Amino acid sequence: MYTLFYLVLSRTTVYDESRSYLERMTCVFKPKEKVAVIDIGSNSIRLVIHELDDKKGTRELHNLKKVARLSNHINSDFQLTTDGLQVLKESLQQFEEVLSFHHVTNIKAVATAAIRNAVNKEEIIDFIHNETSLNVRVLSEQEEAYYGYLAVVNSTSVSDGLSIDIGGGSTEITFFKDKKLIHSHSFSFGALTLKKKFFPDKEPDKQALKNISDYVIDQCKQIPWLQEAKHLPIIGIGGSARNMSLVHQSQVHYPLAGLHQYELEMDELKSMMQLFENCSLKERENIDGLSKDRADVIVPAVRVIYGMADYINATYFMMSNKGLREGLFFEEMLREHSTEFLPEVVEESFFQLSREFEMNEDYVQEVGRIARQLYTQLEPFIPCPLKQDDNIHLLKKSARVLYIGEFISHETSSQHTFYVLTNRSIDGISHSDRLAMAFIASFKSKKWMKQLSPPFKSYLSKSSLKRFELLGSILKMAYALDRTKRKVVQSISSEKNGKSINLYIACKPNTYSYFEEVKSTKYKKHIEKVLKQDISLTFQPVDKLNKKFTL
Repeated sequence: MYTLFYLVLSRTTVYDESRSYLERMTCVFKPKEKVAVIDIGSNSIRLVIHELDDKKGTRELHNLKKVARLSNHINSDFQLTTDGLQVLKESLQQFEEVLSFHHVTNIKAVATAAIRNAVNKEEIIDFIHNETSLNVRVLSEQEEAYYGYLAVVNSTSVSDGLSIDIGGGSTEITFFKDKKLIHSHSFSFGALTLKKKFFPDKEPDKQALKNISDYVIDQCKQIPWLQEAKHLPIIGIGGSARNMSLVHQSQVHYPLAGLHQYELEMDELKSMMQLFENCSLKERENIDGLSKDRADVIVPAVRVIYGMADYINATYFMMSNKGLREGLFFEEMLREHSTEFLPEVVEESFFQLSREFEMNEDYVQEVGRIARQLYTQLEPFIPCPLKQDDNIHLLKKSARVLYIGEFISHETSSQHTFYVLTNRSIDGISHSDRLAMAFIASFKSKKWMKQLSPPFKSYLSKSSLKRFELLGSILKMAYALDRTKRKVVQSISSEKNGKSINLYIACKPNTYSYFEEVKSTKYKKHIEKVLKQDISLTFQPVDKLNKKFTL
C-alpha cells in the first residue's frame, strides 16, 4: 500500500486561514481513491470505506457492522474455538464481497483484544490469510490506545483530557496534554469479559455491580499517572459510549442532530448508569437509542466509564464518534509531516465545509473582516448584557458558514444554512457554539429567529437569543456591504451624533458602491432594533474620509 499523502511543506506555527493545513501540503494519492479499514473487535467487526481526493480530503462512503461476539468463542484455554473461526471467516468473506463490488484495493485490516489475547493468535492469522485475501495486523495494546488518541485530538477541541475506549475484551485509556500523548494503558477487561466474569448467566444484582466498581477502582489504583488526569474531561470512544450518549439524547429530547462532541455532566452520566441498571434485559432492548446487540453489555460498560470518570473527578464526559478506525486514517494523512495532530481542528473543518458546499473562501474572509470591524465600531453602544468575550469569535465562525445554504438554494439559503448547522457535527466546534452559529449565520429577522427557536427553548435563554439577534444582524449587514463581492469596503469608523450613530464606510476610490449602499440601508434596521438607536450610513471614497478624520 502506498502512502496516501506526501507532505513537503516545512512545519510552521502560523496558521494560514485562507487554506487548509492539508491543502498546503503536496498530496500525491490517486484522485478519489477508496480506502477501507476493517476493525476486528471482540464484540463486532466493522468495515468502513472512505473516499480520498486532493480537494475534499476524506468522505465516508460505507460503514458496515457485523456482530460477531468473538470473545464468546474464547474457550477456557484462551483459544478461539472452531466455531469462532467460522464466524470470523464468514464475516470477513461478506466484507470481501462488498470490497470487491466497490473495487477497493487499499485495505487496512486490524484486530484487537479478542485475537491479540488468544493463545492461538498465529493460527488465527494464518487461517484468515488462507481463507480470505486479507492481511490482518494484530494491534498491540499501545497501538490500539494510540489510534484512539489520534482520533480524539484531531477531531475535537479538547487539548487536555483522558480518553477511554471500552471494547468487548479490553479497555484503552490515554492521557494527553496540549494534544500530546503523555501516557497510555490497556486494561485486560472489556464489556463482554466483565459480564462473563461477574454475571455470566443472569442479570447483575447489587453485589455484582459493586464488585465491578471495586474491580475497576483496584485496576485504576495500579496506574499512578491517572492522578495527573484529575479534574480533566473524560472522552468516550466506541460503541458502548456511543449508545449511552444516544440514549441520553433520546431521554432529554435533544434537538440538535449529531453525536460527536456531545457532552454530559457527571450527574447525567450517573443517571444513565442507573437507568440501565434499573432495567431488565428485555426493557433495555426497548430503550430508544440502545442497540439490541448491546443491551446485555451496556451495564458493565457504563459502570466502567462512570467509575473511571469518578475516579479522576472528571469535569464532564464528551462523546467522540471518532475512534480507532479514524485514528488509522489520521495516521496516514499526517505520516509524512512528522506530526501527530492538525494545528487547528476547527480550521480544517471549515476548509472541508467550504469544499463540500463550494464556498468561495475570499468572500467568506471578506464578510468576516467587515463583520469584525462593524462589531468593534458598534461595541461602545451595545448594552452590557449582550457583550460577551466570545462575540467576535462567534461572528468569525458564523461568517465561515454563511454561504452554506446558497449551495443548495439561493432563494432559501437561510433555511438551508440553519438546517445544515443543526443537523451535522463539525469537528472542533461544540454543540452550543454550533447552535449559536446556526442562528447567527442564518439570521433574517427577529421574527425569523422566533420561528426557529421553539425546539431549542430548553437550551437558549432570552438573553442568548437577543445576543444572536445582534450578531446575526451585524453579519447580515457585513454581507450587504460586500453585496457585489468586489471588496468595495476598505474600512469602517463611527461617531456618536446625539441619539444617532454615524457609520462612515470608506470605499475603494473610483468604485461605485450603489448596490452595497442599497442593501446595507435595508439591513441596518435590524441592528437599530437591538441597539434602540438610529444608524446613519455615509459612503465615501477612502481618501475623502481620511481627510475628514484628519482635519
